Amino acid sequence: MAATPPHPAPVDRPAPAPPPVVGLLLAAGGGRRLGGRPKALLRLRERPLVEHALEVLRAGGCGPLVVVLGAAREQVLATAALDGCTVVANPDWEQGMGGSLRAGLAAVAALPGPCSAVLVSLVDTPGVTPAAVTRLLAAHREGAALAAAGYHGRRGHPVLIGAAYLAEAAAGAHGDAGARTLLTERQDRLRLVECADVAVPDDLDTPADLARWSAG
Repeated sequence: MAATPPHPAPVDRPAPAPPPVVGLLLAAGGGRRLGGRPKALLRLRERPLVEHALEVLRAGGCGPLVVVLGAAREQVLATAALDGCTVVANPDWEQGMGGSLRAGLAAVAALPGPCSAVLVSLVDTPGVTPAAVTRLLAAHREGAALAAAGYHGRRGHPVLIGAAYLAEAAAGAHGDAGARTLLTERQDRLRLVECADVAVPDDLDTPADLARWSAG
């Protein structure tokens, strides 16, 4: 009687990687209070601000990356290094941030494969750091479906929106509201992640702001 061959040893297979968190950069503003200079092309440490902001998202752990352009879009495309990013045009950028958020989320929906969340950042917040992005991603891995950077208890940017809330975020994005409607209506589910020790929330809106950041 032939011997029964031994069963093969079980093979340990690595756990599948979780769906990524997409980094969405809103960079369409025209810089009206900065003399009409597009915010994406303002210089910070010898680089266009849009490049700096994308690098923060990348270094913080986001990917793939989507960037929404508006003011001087062709000039931004010709000047800034946006390799590896999905670039979206918002022709109605003058109507406010809401249109850029909707355009960006539509582009996220068209990406191949699912994502677990979208981390939304603004091009004119140069004090946001990779460490702040990493903290928000960690909160998401711990179960937070909605999260925002906090600065001494006050909500700021960036903001993380879980996949289950993306349609609601797009529906509420009008004018300059951005994701504010969603975060207000779902405040009971929002996790505030304190980032004041690793980031600065200030917007870059005026020539004085630009001079301060340029001076370091």
